[in-house]
Amino acid sequence: MTQIVLALAAFLLLHSVPALPTIRGRLTAALGLRLYLLVYSTTSVALLIWVLHAAWNTEYVEIWRPDSRSILANLVLSPLGLFLVTAGLISPNPASISFMTGTTPGAITTLTRHPVLWGFFLWSLGHLAANGDTRSLLVFGGLGLFSAVGILVAEKRARRRMGEDWLPVERSTSIFPLIALLSGRAKLRLDGHLVAGLAVTLLVTLWLLAGGHAALFGADPILALDI
Repeated sequence: MTQIVLALAAFLLLHSVPALPTIRGRLTAALGLRLYLLVYSTTSVALLIWVLHAAWNTEYVEIWRPDSRSILANLVLSPLGLFLVTAGLISPNPASISFMTGTTPGAITTLTRHPVLWGFFLWSLGHLAANGDTRSLLVFGGLGLFSAVGILVAEKRARRRMGEDWLPVERSTSIFPLIALLSGRAKLRLDGHLVAGLAVTLLVTLWLLAGGHAALFGADPILALDI
């Protein structure tokens, strides 16, 4: 259990960096944007694998028994979460976490102005539903809680940092997904960042379902539907 806590703490600490403009600015100035993105992405994936493997090697203590509905929910929520994280990180977004600079929000913000944090939340929620043990509750529950709190923190920081520039962003986006679209405050649009996010999500999801997830974590999401 100690290894889970250490791995989770390292993962959460790393993912606090994009929300801290001063630290992120120093890193990008020292490494350059491309190298920063490469190092950050590689480290993020490595830490996530460490977290999941630490959980997998910890004693299983069941809290509830997942059924086919919870497995199916995960098969929907996880790709959606991956899409929001991927498209959010590579899209300009002055109001929230992003690798990109720019004052004009990318198309992904028409869905929500905090796509990365919502993506992690949905991914965590899906995996929490599909696993009913204490280690999963710690890992995915912790990641989900971190994401939920992060949304509130990012919202507060953006309001303070952007000043007068905040109002147009607030009017054309929403904290909760799809609210701005459904209310007519935003119109769904496409840009290169959103399309790239869709492409990456499709490729990664197909690879995971074709055996990648089983190879990495010893669990096949498709076979789990038969429980």
